[in-house]
Amino acid sequence: MKHLIIIATILVSGFVQSQTNYEKGMNKAFEIWSSGNPIEASNLFERIANAEVDNWLPPYYAAQVNILSSFGEKDKEKITAQLKKAQDFINDATAISKNNPEIMVMQALLYTAWVAFDGANYGMTMSPKVIEQYAKAKAIDPNNPRVIYCEAEWNIGGARFFGQDTSVFCKDLEKALELFANFKSEIAFYPNWGKERVEMLLESCKK
Repeated sequence: MKHLIIIATILVSGFVQSQTNYEKGMNKAFEIWSSGNPIEASNLFERIANAEVDNWLPPYYAAQVNILSSFGEKDKEKITAQLKKAQDFINDATAISKNNPEIMVMQALLYTAWVAFDGANYGMTMSPKVIEQYAKAKAIDPNNPRVIYCEAEWNIGGARFFGQDTSVFCKDLEKALELFANFKSEIAFYPNWGKERVEMLLESCKK
């Protein structure tokens, strides 16, 4: 699990004169995030969420910023505060959009962050929760590329941890890559991350 790396690739649309305040705010938050300021980005996503009370995307991204930033954190007090904040955002997003596989993936990543931080203490309790989230998400949307990819990376991390063969999961990564090629959404700022990470993992499959 220590080698688990999640890379979020965000495709942000360009500024246009007709942009709403929501669009301007979201683009600004992504810009701040990509420039290496996760705390500031999270705060802006939170402010947008407070204004867009019926939109699950701002709290979703606020959660993602905090979760991704927690990977590699060694201080228990810091990661506890960070992941608690992320959980609150996930709860908010779920309240707006129930049975959403994208949010379930984010929940699974939060549990994964705990396992990556301290597998000895959190592996037994959090691992079943990760598996459950991916199973639920896959039952709802079996063709969601992030569901397939993130579950595969979780399985690869587990196999490595126990010294098992990881190549059996390469077919899942290939499927995820195919799904990414056909994935489209008409919703602005809908999650579209993960393809580059899948391509990286598939390179490892060839070795």
